[in-house]
Amino acid sequence: MVRHIVMYRLKDENKEENVRLMKEKLEGLNGKIEGLHGLRIDRDCNSHQYDVCLTADFDDLAALKHYKNHPLHVAASDFVHEVMAERSAFDFEV
Repeated sequence: MVRHIVMYRLKDENKEENVRLMKEKLEGLNGKIEGLHGLRIDRDCNSHQYDVCLTADFDDLAALKHYKNHPLHVAASDFVHEVMAERSAFDFEV
């Protein structure tokens, strides 16, 4: 299994509403993309350096690649890229 973690710092404008929308859009992918075994959004991570943390588990690296290119993820990701100021990500086997 592969764990995918992404931390986001959001732009200041409409931050709280954008956190809510990110959570709705990204957690809405649960059960809709093959190989994704759970995705959650948490608020305030890494000693408040970031506003939002995404944690997702996948079957393997191929499933993660499938997720990244899936049209549902691409649509959610388009929104995220509009509202984020900075992003840091890493993947590891669990």
